[in-house]
Amino acid sequence: MSFTNDKPIYIQMADRLCDEILSGKYKADDRVPSVREYAVLLEVNTNTAVKAYEQLAREEIIYNKRGLGYFVTKGAKEKVLKKRKKLFMKEKLPEMFRHMRLLGIDISEVEEAWRQHH
Repeated sequence: MSFTNDKPIYIQMADRLCDEILSGKYKADDRVPSVREYAVLLEVNTNTAVKAYEQLAREEIIYNKRGLGYFVTKGAKEKVLKKRKKLFMKEKLPEMFRHMRLLGIDISEVEEAWRQHH
């Protein structure tokens, strides 16, 4: 995984695991890779992976079964989806609208592009 400079690596790792939950790779009560496995997979320090997992546990996206590892919390997909939609509507969409105004892009052009990519 290549990381960007716009946010901490552990947040990007947490986002990736959330992406995998949203895509259905991990479902409720599925075991996710161990902290070490995920660190090796993404080629990061184990401490960074620990921070990512701790963040997701605080958000109740994953939970720890002592001695067994981390698992996806029931309702995690819906929780991630709700949070991501809210973030998109609050931050990404206004920025997209600003660019559309600057570039003279009409909503009908966006709808057409949406149909072509859908």
